[in-house]
Amino acid sequence: MIEISNLKKVWEDGTVTLEDINITIGDGDVYALVGRSGAGKSTLLRCINGLTSYQEGSIKVDGREVKDMNERELRELRRHAGMIFQHFSLLERQTVYQNVALPMKCWKYSKEEQEKRVMELLDLVGLADKKDAKPRNLSGGQKQRVAIARALTMDAKYLLCDEATSALDPKTTSSILDLLLEINKKSGITIIIVTHQMEVVRKACERACILEQGVITAEGPVEEIFFDKPDSLLRLLGEERRELPPSGHNIQIGHPLECAKDGLLLNEMALELNYAFPIIDGQILEYRGRNLGMFTINVDSEHLDAVKRFLDDRSLEWRELCCEHDTSAVHMFSDSEEA
Repeated sequence: MIEISNLKKVWEDGTVTLEDINITIGDGDVYALVGRSGAGKSTLLRCINGLTSYQEGSIKVDGREVKDMNERELRELRRHAGMIFQHFSLLERQTVYQNVALPMKCWKYSKEEQEKRVMELLDLVGLADKKDAKPRNLSGGQKQRVAIARALTMDAKYLLCDEATSALDPKTTSSILDLLLEINKKSGITIIIVTHQMEVVRKACERACILEQGVITAEGPVEEIFFDKPDSLLRLLGEERRELPPSGHNIQIGHPLECAKDGLLLNEMALELNYAFPIIDGQILEYRGRNLGMFTINVDSEHLDAVKRFLDDRSLEWRELCCEHDTSAVHMFSDSEEA
């Protein structure tokens, strides 16, 4: 577990790059640090594995304070915290096998141990047939798979991904995220993803925080952040907040779309209640392989109770919004629904 509390990071010139950071990342989580360039997310990642110091607050990894670790303890921390980067950082003159084996060679593992572990990992990332290839002969996605295998050689408990998909096309990005989720499911490894790509957050991550100018502006389960639509999320998406009608009741609804019939929910409600209501806003987003419907409708006072009963009878999550956006947190799905 990684516990960060009241963290503050100040550069030598006095610039505050992180302030009052409070997050907890549980074992086995897939967690996103999200924000624009310069928001402080990569600095936060480097604080976690001790590559960057911090002045105030606390970072505890498995109960141990990072800033209190000596050099030997920091090396041990980094040994079990593999990192992958945007530009792969492979040794061009070395083969795929040699690149993956490098950490084990530095830690003086035997050749037999290296052989066993490297081939296991190359098989895991689908590159066993490329073990003798040089990086220049690989595609971008294959290079990142090599980097992932290398990061896992030392039985990493944490995998830190710093904009690992930013240089890849959408199809390749999707395949890399599928691989990371497969590794997470098989090994229980905790994955922290630094990204500015919201499609990466929706596809892979369970929880996230949004950083702006070194401050957390939103944090929690990914589906709640997208349901709540804080201003910081809208700025990342390049969207403007839709103005709500000043009259009537603005009801926001969130529900999973498990089949085509689920997409007809609003039609079903209109027919059953014999009431035509305007749809103010609506989106269908993919989250970890599932489609989520997020809609806002405007309901008059006469039909308000009937609409609420309809939604409650189907165990759908909803809330009434004020004209000034209501930013209270909402749990969209129960554990039983996710299962």
